[in-house]
Amino acid sequence: MADTVGTAGPSRRTVFGHPIGLTNLFGVELWERFSFYGMILILGYYLYYSLEEGGLGLPQATATGIVGAYGGVVYLSTVLGGWLADRVLGMERMVFYGGVVVMLGHIALAVLPGLSGVGVGLVLVALGSGALKANASSLLGTLYEKDDPRCDGGFTLFYLGINLGAFIGPLITGLLQTSAGFHVGFGAAAVGMALGLLQYGLFRRNLGDAGRHAPNPLPRSALPKAVGIGVAIVVVIAVVALTGLVTLATLPRVVTGVLVVGSIAYFATMFTSPKVTASERTKLRAYIPLFIANAAFWSLFQQIFTVLAVYSDERMDWTIFGWTAPASWIGSLEPIWIIILSPVFAALWTRLGRRAPSTPHKFAFGVIGMGVAFLLFLIFAGGTGPSTPAVAVLFILALFAISELMLSPIGLSVTTKLGPESFRAQMMALYFFSVGLGTSMSGVLAKFYSPDAEFAYFGLNGAVVIVIGLVVLALSPWIVRHMEGVH
Repeated sequence: MADTVGTAGPSRRTVFGHPIGLTNLFGVELWERFSFYGMILILGYYLYYSLEEGGLGLPQATATGIVGAYGGVVYLSTVLGGWLADRVLGMERMVFYGGVVVMLGHIALAVLPGLSGVGVGLVLVALGSGALKANASSLLGTLYEKDDPRCDGGFTLFYLGINLGAFIGPLITGLLQTSAGFHVGFGAAAVGMALGLLQYGLFRRNLGDAGRHAPNPLPRSALPKAVGIGVAIVVVIAVVALTGLVTLATLPRVVTGVLVVGSIAYFATMFTSPKVTASERTKLRAYIPLFIANAAFWSLFQQIFTVLAVYSDERMDWTIFGWTAPASWIGSLEPIWIIILSPVFAALWTRLGRRAPSTPHKFAFGVIGMGVAFLLFLIFAGGTGPSTPAVAVLFILALFAISELMLSPIGLSVTTKLGPESFRAQMMALYFFSVGLGTSMSGVLAKFYSPDAEFAYFGLNGAVVIVIGLVVLALSPWIVRHMEGVH
């Protein structure tokens, strides 16, 4: 229920105590995530299933590596979306244009056969998702003042929209894939993004003037240089692809390396920019351990789409009253808990306000919880065939969800608070670099998984991430001091 607070106008209207623009961004992100997760949960199977099963017959390790690397590329492309928003078009338009490109990518996957369709489709989805994701989150941040205690609650509600899409997408595309084929499933993802674009276009006025203009416009004199750099990057990518310097098998490691180098360069650019104040540099220092912790968290979480997708296909018993559910439904289990728990966490952070745990403490608890969740798979290690009950994995993924809610929406929120004013959208791109780094690492790690090595695989991954969480917990007082009043 919306009402008007203070000066009349779209930016002053609220819904359940939050700016009304939250509802529009909630909806477009829901449908973008519907299309993305609906596609990516069947993508791995499409790559490694045999030709007789409708797939492309790639080696399983290569297929899971591609899925992880692709997720990394999606987040890598946020740098382009953030730069275009900050320097050329503004965040609001980039959200819309990004959605259009995502839809075209899903259409390509649906209608183009073989690896050519995969290549064209994934490039378009990666570019579009990069533009939409970095800017939707940043745009939401502009609806709140930096010291607004409602911000964490608003981002948690926004996260509910993400997970509604993540829940529904794999259910629908999985059923369509098993009953009508992979390309029909990819087509459903395109329809979902089209619905998101329609909703966003109809209610753009709810955002008022938020994100309408580029905060750091590119001078006309700098345009030739920017175009030249863009052309050079395209040429380098084309040469690498055509000469075989990077193969499908090595792609995850290459993407991980690029993200590491890109992250270091991004931090260096902001630390040395004359537009960044001394106070903003201090806050950037506080962000570094949170960035590393975030990457560690996602290196395990994103294995839902790599190792755990294979685990679901080969080790989980999906029999429900005599009917076997699609293995891709593992992607919908964790969002069930997010949907249930998001309003609880949103209300909790809003009610606690400044009495809530500090951001680094939330991060530490989320990372430790993620490591513990991986250790729970040791209960079923050593089994053979589809012997792990789906209901058991459902409850393990409840800890995934609690850990995610402790870290991910809070990470989105604190990124908007700690980012320099001249780099707002690009700071969000840096956040997604950490997510992309973890995602590409999930593809690198997937190569070490096999049913015979489950105890070592889940045990080592879980233990390492728990140690990282404990380090962040120990550093929390230092991080809080350098955040300079940001809670």
